[in-house]
Formats: sequence, structure tokens, C-alpha cells
Amino acid sequence: MILALSRHAHGAVNAVTHALEDGSLLVFELVDHTPTDALLAAEVDLDPGVEWLLRLDRIDFPPGGVAYRHTHPGPGIRCLVFGRIRIESRGEVHEYGPFEPWFERGPEPVFAAASGTEPTAFVRGMLVPREWEGKRTIRYVDPVDEEKPKLQRATVFFERPVER
Repeated sequence: MILALSRHAHGAVNAVTHALEDGSLLVFELVDHTPTDALLAAEVDLDPGVEWLLRLDRIDFPPGGVAYRHTHPGPGIRCLVFGRIRIESRGEVHEYGPFEPWFERGPEPVFAAASGTEPTAFVRGMLVPREWEGKRTIRYVDPVDEEKPKLQRATVFFERPVER
């Protein structure tokens, strides 16, 4: 199964759509084949014994905000909508600007640092086990980080059961 991000829907049963301020769309879909117009696509291996949700949310950071090393219970594609962000994961560092997407597997630790000079936000289509419905999925790697102030704000737009 492939999780894909495109600017147009392709009729997938499992899809969530985010409308941007300019009226354009970000469409996150579970598909069998990568759409030719996909901005990013990644193979995802979903445990067939688990009920899954496709969550659409947005994470906002103030200037200088960080998400300390953390994991999530499932994979997802993120797409920056404004600002800049640095992502550190799997021994690599990547910087992203507006409308640049990236994929996170979920269980691999990630550190995120937003721009120091401007607000930053990304929209995310993420697959999570149903037991996480309505819950924050971020889990900090270092327990000390759990106690630090969190400047990022998550807004969940909706969660849809994945149909198989």
C-alpha cells in the first residue's frame, strides 16, 4: 500500500483533503500505485491485525519552536505550508520550505526545529492505530524532554477509519 500526497484527488477510498488559504488542495491518499502527479509517495506496511485511522492534522510552531526527539505510532507524510523547518532523523538532516513534503516512518526518532525568525506550520496525513483515536501521538525519546515547555500546537481536523 502507498501513502501519497498530491494536489488533486484520485478517487481513493482512503483519502483526506486539506484546503489551503489560496483554495488549492493537499490530498493524502492510500493507493495501490503512485499517482503520476504525486508530490511524495511512500510504501507503508500496515499490520493487517490492527484497525487503522487516517488522521489529518496541522502542527504550528512559533519562531524558534522545536519538537524534541520523538516518535509516533504510525507513518505519515508532512507538507510545510509556511515558514522553514529542519528535520533530523536516521542520521540525516533536511531543511524544508513551503510546499516541500517529507515522510516519517513513525517509530524512528525525529527532531524538528522551526525557523528562528518566522512562524512555521505543516499539514500531516498520518496513519495511526485506532487505539490512538483522539489522542496526541507524540512520544518523547528522552523522558527529560517530556517536562520541557512545548511551543508547538497540534490541531486535529479529523480521523477516518481505513477501509480495506
